[in-house]
This record gives sequence, structure tokens and C-alpha cells, in this order.
Amino acid sequence: MSNFEWITLGKDHLWMPYTQMKTAPAPLPVIGTEGCEILLADGRRLLDAISSWWTAVHGYNHPYILAKISEQLQRMPHVMLGGLIHEPACQLAGRIAQLLPGDLNRVFFADSGSVAIEVALKIAVQYWLNQGKPNKKRFVCFKHAYHGDTSGAMSVGDPDDGMHAHFKGFLLEQFPASIPQDDVDWLEFERFLQACQDIAAGVIIEPLVQAAGGMLFHSSEQLRRLCDVVHKFDLLLIADEIATGFGRTGALFAIEHASIVPDLICLGKGLTGGTIGLAATIATDRVFARFYVEDQHAALMHGPTYMGNALACSAALASLDLFAQELRLAQAKNLERQFRDGLKALIDHPAIKDVRCLGAIAAIQFRRCLNKRAIMELAIQNGVWLRPINDVIYFMPAFVITDDQIQHLCDVAKLLVEATAAHDLYAPADLNI
Repeated sequence: MSNFEWITLGKDHLWMPYTQMKTAPAPLPVIGTEGCEILLADGRRLLDAISSWWTAVHGYNHPYILAKISEQLQRMPHVMLGGLIHEPACQLAGRIAQLLPGDLNRVFFADSGSVAIEVALKIAVQYWLNQGKPNKKRFVCFKHAYHGDTSGAMSVGDPDDGMHAHFKGFLLEQFPASIPQDDVDWLEFERFLQACQDIAAGVIIEPLVQAAGGMLFHSSEQLRRLCDVVHKFDLLLIADEIATGFGRTGALFAIEHASIVPDLICLGKGLTGGTIGLAATIATDRVFARFYVEDQHAALMHGPTYMGNALACSAALASLDLFAQELRLAQAKNLERQFRDGLKALIDHPAIKDVRCLGAIAAIQFRRCLNKRAIMELAIQNGVWLRPINDVIYFMPAFVITDDQIQHLCDVAKLLVEATAAHDLYAPADLNI
């Protein structure tokens, strides 16, 4: 297809994500990626400040990952895991188990983060079913949470202010709460858990960072205390590390900051370095033991068609090699320092409510919700690709971003803050991410 005719096909037939297509501007046609940049059909280059929804941690087109995918492609792109196994899936399951703390040893592969969450919820409910406790089938979740777009994942998101709030009545009703902040909150939260422990299966949280909810942080001490309280009431703790896993917070997994071992953990996004879809739900030996019995009805009846895809597993293995060989965690920690230095001038700006940084995450929170379209257009004019969330401009770039590129992001952030204040680039709440 010549002369970019595919652009017209896209306009006429693609249904875009998180978009009101009647009013949204035309999407930007991309013809390639390179390093930390997106190459547009019109010749422009955009510095990707959000690494394709937080996935391309090694930058785009890393030759080592591409080579491993190519090698696997010549052997076998995919085979079902129903009754069959293959080397990349086995190796990857073993590598993930070795990297995770405690006895998080049983790896169930999926093809997206939302499905990984569905699997975790399903495992948690069946864990209790297999013990003759069928009433324990609801979950404690948190305000500002986002866990995915499938129905179960939507149900454990913020039920009132989240992007799926209008599905109330269709979704399963869960037990929403606020993350406790002080001793009074913790006492109230304990009473809350005690009241629902007979019908709750578990508690689900995004460790340290509620990402799509506005890049909201909580402390490692809060996470540690949450783990203790959840287990005090004999509930399962599900850690959704789809966004925070693989170095994004400066540790390989955010749970390491709190030295906790959840009962289930969900991984995705950076798992393959942004090359191909893959996610995983990992259970402890204690949880798996309730399924590993003679009773056929106690088996987990779930199986995504492309689970354990050989190409994706090969990409993930290569990505893990790069974490071991190329000091990615040190790069993420260095990004935190550079963002803190580069954005500190904005802390006292009258338009800004907060500036917060953790690992390879930087968030600039305004006092009002932003006009997302205007902010994005201005960023694009200055060579940067980003997507605000409500009142937040955030950066989650590749860990390999250069010093000059980080400085450019900080300079553009300052420009966007000044332009927003000067030209009133605000809008009603916009939940698109």
C-alpha cells in the first residue's frame, strides 16, 4: 500500500482506545520507532515521555530483544499450552519465580494485564471455594484504583470516580475503601476488614503507585502495614504490579520496598520490554496447594488462547537478561534524581499542587483538571509525546533515556505549566489515560 493510503483506512475503520472519536483530533500516523523516539509519517520525531503506556523500558527496537524474537520465530511462534509446554515458557516461569520474593513460585501466563487481574481474582475466589467457603467472593479495593478494562478488573477499580463508574449496576459490587493514612484510619480499616472478612476473598492494591488513577503514591510503610492487616484477617493480598513491576519504582518490584510477599502478584507491561503482549499472575505455594489435589473440580479452569506465547516468552527472557546486564535499576534510580532536580522549580508554582517522583516516574499535579487536547498539542509542537491524566502531567520514559532528553522533558514540563497558567488550559475532569 503506497502513499500512506493506510492512514485513510485507519480513519475509516479503526476504533481507537479511550477516545470519543467524533470529537478527538486525528491520531498521529507512526512509521517507526527508534531508541526513545516515535517516528511520524510527516518526518517529525517525538520523544516518548510515557514509553508506550509504560512498556518500552529498554527503549524501542532493542537489538538483543529483536534478535531473540527472530530466533524463536524461526523455530516456533506459538503452540497452545493445553497439554503441551515449550522451553521459553518453562524458562520464563522459572526466571520470574527466582526473581520474586518468598514462595511466589506458580506462574500463570496471560496475554494482557487485564486478563492477569481476572486470573488473580478468579484464583482468590476459588482458593476459598476449594476450602468449602463459597461466600468469600468479593474484594476490598481502593479509591483511585485502576486494574484494567475487563469486567472483573473494572469492578475492583474506583467505583465512583474511576473511568468505569458509569458501569455501575453491571459490574460486581466490591468493598471500596481509602488507603489508610494515620492510626485512626488504620483502626477504622481493621474494623472494616473484620466486618467483611466472612464474605471477602481478598484485598487488591497497586503497590506504592496508583498509576492510571493519577500517579498517586503511598509509602512502603503503608504497604507493609496493609499486608500485615490483610493477613491478620486471613484474607488474600493481590499486588497489581502491572505498571510498577520491572524497575519502574527503582526496585525490580515495588513490593521489595516494603519487604512483603503478597499471596498473588500480577505482572505485565515492561515484562517483554514493550515488544509484544504478555502478562502473568503468580501465586504462592500456599495458594497453589489448594488447587493441587485429586479433585478435578478443584482445578483452575482458565486458559487464554495465546497464554505462554513462545515469541512473547522469548522477548521477556531477553528483557530480563537486559535487566541483569545493563544496570536498568540503577538507571531508574538515577532518573528519580534527575527528575527531582529538573522539576524542583515547579514545586512552588501557584498552578501546581504537587510534584512527586519515584524511580522512573515523575508526576506534576495541577490544582485543576487539564485540557488534555491542548496540553498534548503543545507538547507535540515541542517534540514530546505524552498523555495527561485529569490534573496530572506525568513522565514514565524508557530507562535508557539520555541526560539531554531528560532535560528536554523537564524544559517542556516548565513550558506546559507556564502555558497552562497563562492561557487557562484547564477543563472538566477527563478520565482518559
